Amino acid sequence: MAATATRPELKSGKQPDQTWKPRHNPWAIALTVTLATFMEVLDTSIANVSLPHIAGSLAASQSEATWVISSYLVANAVILPISGYLATLIGRKRFYMSCVAMFGVSSLLCGLAPSLGMLLFFRVLQGLGGGGLATSEQAILADTFEPKKRGQAFALYGLAVVTAPAIGPLVGGWITDNYQWRWIFFINVPVALISMYLTNRVVEDPPHLIAAVKKARAGLVKIDYTGFVLTALGFGCLETVLDKGQEDDWFGSHFIVTFTVICIASITALIVWELWQIRKGHKPVIELRLFRSRTFTLSFLMMFILGIALYGTTILIPQMLQTLMGYTATNAGKTLSLGGIATLICMPIVGILIAKVDARYLLAFGFGITSVALFHMTTIHLTMSLSYAAWLRFFQATGLGFMFIPIQTLSYVGVPMEGNNDVSGLTNLARNMGGSVGTAIVATVLARQAQRHQSYLGAHVTGGSQEYLRATTEMGHHLMAGGMSMSGAHSAAMLRLYGQLQSQAAILSYIDIIRFFAFAALCMVPLPFVMRKSRGGAAMH
Repeated sequence: MAATATRPELKSGKQPDQTWKPRHNPWAIALTVTLATFMEVLDTSIANVSLPHIAGSLAASQSEATWVISSYLVANAVILPISGYLATLIGRKRFYMSCVAMFGVSSLLCGLAPSLGMLLFFRVLQGLGGGGLATSEQAILADTFEPKKRGQAFALYGLAVVTAPAIGPLVGGWITDNYQWRWIFFINVPVALISMYLTNRVVEDPPHLIAAVKKARAGLVKIDYTGFVLTALGFGCLETVLDKGQEDDWFGSHFIVTFTVICIASITALIVWELWQIRKGHKPVIELRLFRSRTFTLSFLMMFILGIALYGTTILIPQMLQTLMGYTATNAGKTLSLGGIATLICMPIVGILIAKVDARYLLAFGFGITSVALFHMTTIHLTMSLSYAAWLRFFQATGLGFMFIPIQTLSYVGVPMEGNNDVSGLTNLARNMGGSVGTAIVATVLARQAQRHQSYLGAHVTGGSQEYLRATTEMGHHLMAGGMSMSGAHSAAMLRLYGQLQSQAAILSYIDIIRFFAFAALCMVPLPFVMRKSRGGAAMH
């Protein structure tokens, strides 16, 4: 593998073997690990549309059924930041295969669950297994491909991570409608078996990881149990707050306040503890020294913003089409599918360009085009066609490839091979936390801005308004022509106008959310030029 400069803050006692190359074809390895990652990322969204069916089948309320999603995300948040540590401790291949096995077995148990309580327990196990897959794959790709070819490898990885959440609701809806909700879990089992077989055949650990595992087995590495506990508490509580905040009225809920306090206290204690571990020369659970690098810190921030925009709009568009325009879940999901096509087109192109063009320019272009696309998306209206909404999504999705691959590539700039596991864990944590924040923003702003817009619009609809009187009169005449009495037609006309007012308030709140995402993307445009200069793979040596 091409040489990698060791940064002082991550310097280890021994330089890793920089000439190591895998015995098998790198692209065979890339396809193998991408298979399980696509399965795992798909599972983060596939169950969303099946919640009513799950609730009805297991005699649970709709509110209780939402924990099917929340429990998975919380478990994911717990395992993501420590996955790099675990991979170094027990071996990345062994850790990856253990995660695939846990994900496959827990998926089977989820499909067989006789009660909601059992389903939630198995979803936690599934989330713990799934959380280690994406981070391990990213680190495997970083070690398998030399720096100048990483962009192409990350393009394949990006296809799985970006398209899976988009098609998840569509696949989940189709399976639920045509078969049964349990099959959204059963389909993971054969994929997991194939993935384990192929991983065992083609994936291998590089020499520096083998040496680290031998060191751990010899008792030369002190296991940081305190760091594990603080990480689980901090990020588990954070995910719970983000997922349940709007539902429980945020800080009006004692539950949310309690979890927020635990989250802040745990993460603060975690930072202090990990810095102390580093000072004593021990291996930290979370490698905070990476944040000494300006390039990595900005990569982390931009991956967080990408997560907000990606997951936020993935939820917002189908929800808007179904609740305001009456489209079915399947038709609403089709709008996201066109965005997936845009990603399929752009990812390979960016994978080729990044070996020839400064990644910073590609990244600035990606955030720029995403911002423009989101500002253009504020032209949505209640009478737009499904095809118009789909093309808006297509335009927005073109920017994702230009953001995702350069961020992934730049995050490894100047990091030695032994730090690849830590980089993978933290960048995936940034994306997932960004997704949770984006989802929370959609839920909160939609509810609160809709009320504000409704109050504003309602204040301009008065009984003496000529427009109001003309609208109620025309609608009343239309209803009376259909056979209604005069008093009934007048009441029905006022109700319909109120419904239109609510719809207008809702569409304005959706526009507010999209505009916020657009400004967030716009603010990221100049930041790539603060990062270390890179042209192709040269700067990654």
